[in-house]
Amino acid sequence: MTFLYSAVLAVALLLTLPYWVLQMLRSGKYRAGLAERFGRVPARLRSDGRRAIWVHAVSVGEVLAVSRIIQELRTRFPGHRVVISTTTATGQKLARKRFGEDNVFFFPLDFTFALRPYFDLLQPEFIVVAETELWPNFFRLARERGAKVAVINARISDRSFPRYRMGSRLLAPVLDNVDLFLAQSHEDAGRIVAIGASPDRVEAVGNLKFDIPAGSTSALVQQLRHAATGPVIVCGSTVAGEEPIVLDALRAVQRRFPGTLLILAPRHPERFDAVAGLLASSGMSFWRRSQWDGGPFHQGGVFLLDTIGELADLYQLANVAFIGGSLVPRGGHNILEAARFGVPIVVGPYTENFRDIVNSFILAHAIRIANATQLGSTIDGLLADPGACRSLGDRARETWQVNAGATARTLARIETLMPRPLSSAALSQKENA
Repeated sequence: MTFLYSAVLAVALLLTLPYWVLQMLRSGKYRAGLAERFGRVPARLRSDGRRAIWVHAVSVGEVLAVSRIIQELRTRFPGHRVVISTTTATGQKLARKRFGEDNVFFFPLDFTFALRPYFDLLQPEFIVVAETELWPNFFRLARERGAKVAVINARISDRSFPRYRMGSRLLAPVLDNVDLFLAQSHEDAGRIVAIGASPDRVEAVGNLKFDIPAGSTSALVQQLRHAATGPVIVCGSTVAGEEPIVLDALRAVQRRFPGTLLILAPRHPERFDAVAGLLASSGMSFWRRSQWDGGPFHQGGVFLLDTIGELADLYQLANVAFIGGSLVPRGGHNILEAARFGVPIVVGPYTENFRDIVNSFILAHAIRIANATQLGSTIDGLLADPGACRSLGDRARETWQVNAGATARTLARIETLMPRPLSSAALSQKENA
C-alpha cells in the first residue's frame, strides 16, 4: 500500500506541477524552502549530538497552539533537541522568530527520499504532529526508526470526515503507526476511531487554542489607539469574496458613526495588493500599514494590515471584531484571538473549521452570527448599544477562560510516551562512569 500511495502522490505532483510553477512565478508562493521540501537538509539544522523531539505545525495557527508545548518539552527534556517543521512560509517565519532559525525547517514532501535525510540527521525519538496531518510515509519511517508519534489537538473536519471514513480500511494501517491521538473534542475522538484508529489510542483532552495567552500591547497598538478618532472594527483573516461585503458593512455603519475605522487583515499575503486595488477603486479613504506615517484617521476609513504577525494584538483595539473565512464557504478562522480580549465577535454562517469552539460560544450566547446582508446592521446594532456590546465581549472572555487547560492535559499524556529524563544525580553518575 505504501508503494501505491507513493506512486499516486508522485503522479499527482507531476500533474499539478504547472499550477505550482505558475504560483511560484506569479507571487513567489511555495518557492520558500523548496529544496528543504525535497529532502535537502539545511546547514543551519546541523546535529548537536542529541536525539530530537520533532514537532510539526502546519501554519501560524498551529505554531501558536503548540508554542507552550514546545517550551515545556524544552524544559522537561533538556537532553533532547526540540526541532519544529512547518508547511507554510508564514508559519515558518513565526516559528523561526519564536524558537530560533537553527531549530526550524520546512516539512519535507511525504516521499521516503525526502524524509530519510531528516530522520538520519535528527534521529527523532519522539514526534508530535499538531492537528490531523496524516502522512503515511512519515508515520511509517517514524515507526521503523523507533520514534513514538503523538497527534495532538487532533480534529476531523465536517468536510474531511466522509472522505476519510470511505477510506478507513486503507487508513487503518497508517493510523496504527501513531501511538496516541489527543483530540479537541469527544466528537473528534469518535471520528478518529471511525476512520480506523484504535480506540485505546484516542482521547479527548480539549483544544490547545484556548490556552494561547493574550499578546502584549505592541507599538502599533499604541499608535493606532492614538490615531483612531471613532469606533474601531477589526476584520481579521478575510478571504476572497469577503472584502466587498465588509466594505458595504462599513458604509452602513458609517451612516451612524462617520469616524469608524476598519482594520482589514486579509488572510493570505499574496492578496494584499489585490485588496489595496479594491480599496483604491472603492473611493474610501484607506492606509496601508506598510506605508502609514502614523497620522490620525479623523474621518475614519480603512487601515489595511498588509503585514504578518500583527493581527492578534490588534484585536484589543476593537469595539467589534469580525472573523473572516465565514461569509463564504471557507470554514471560518480562529475566534479566540479576539475572545481573549473580551471583544464582541461576529462571524458568518460558515464556521465548520472551528465547529466545537464556535458551538461553545453559541451555547454561552457569546457570539453573533450574520450573513452577508446582515453584517452591517449587526455591527451597527452592537455599536449603538454599548451595554449589549460589553456583555457580549465579557461572555466571550469568560467562555475562553472556562475552556482552558488542554495544554496541561496534553503534556501529561504525551510525557508518558517519552523516556523519563535522567535526574541530575543520574547524569553525574553516567558522566563519571
